Amino acid sequence: MKTLFPMLVPLMVLSSCGPLSLYYREGETVSRLQKETTQCQLKAVKEVPVANQIRQSPPTYWPGRTYCDGRGHCYRSPGWWQPGRVYTVDVNQGLRNTVEAQCMAQKGFRPVSLPPCKQNVKSRVPATRTTTLPPLNSASCFVKFDDGSFQIITPGQAG
Repeated sequence: MKTLFPMLVPLMVLSSCGPLSLYYREGETVSRLQKETTQCQLKAVKEVPVANQIRQSPPTYWPGRTYCDGRGHCYRSPGWWQPGRVYTVDVNQGLRNTVEAQCMAQKGFRPVSLPPCKQNVKSRVPATRTTTLPPLNSASCFVKFDDGSFQIITPGQAG
C-alpha cells in the first residue's frame, strides 16, 4: 500500500478519528485525481457561485431568579434576553457539491469514505508513498501519518 498526500487531493476530508472521504477510481494517479477534482470544482463554482446569506438564530430569554433571605423576604432578579448567534450560510453549497460530484462521476470517479485502520491492521503493512489509488474492498481503511499524509490499506491485497 502506498501514501497519498492530502494537499494533492483538495476534496479530502481528514481528521484524526473520522473517516477519509475522497473521489476514487482504482488505478488512477493522484496527479490526475488532483487535476480532475480542480477542474470540477472550478466548473461547479462557475455554474453555482457562492451565495452567502447572513442569518441569526432566535434569541433566548433567561428568566430572573427568586431569592429568599431565610426570614421570609424574597425578591426576584430581572430576566434578560440573549441575542441569537449571527452566522453566514452559503445557500448554494449543496447544489455546488452536487454539480462537482456529477462532474467527477462523468470522469469516472465516485465518492468513497474509508474508516481509520485498527492498530492490528496498520502494524502489518509497511508505510510507503503512493502515486495511484489502490484497489478497495469492504475492509479497506486508512492510516494518517504525522506529516499529514495517509495510507490506504486493503487487507488481503498485495502491497
